[in-house]
Amino acid sequence: MKTCQWCDDSFQPNVGYQIYCSTECRDLATKEKIAQRYALSRRTRMMGKTRKCKACGTNLSAYNDDTICQVCVINPGEVSKALKDMKRIANGKDKLD
Repeated sequence: MKTCQWCDDSFQPNVGYQIYCSTECRDLATKEKIAQRYALSRRTRMMGKTRKCKACGTNLSAYNDDTICQVCVINPGEVSKALKDMKRIANGKDKLD
């Protein structure tokens, strides 16, 4: 008996080098490996290139696939409004709908 490299189920291999219990597990593992290689090659191509945030102009990391930085994604005005709303609800001045 062998253990599937994808789902950890025990199975009886048809050939000695079989590492997945089914074609579904093999296909899922292959798709994940392809996605990992693509992400790595994409990051490698971005290394050494400077990309700027479209909103504020700061340099973006090679690991950031977005066109804007994390600071610009979070709107400070909306955060402060949400905090004020939570304080008002916590103090019993407003009720949840």
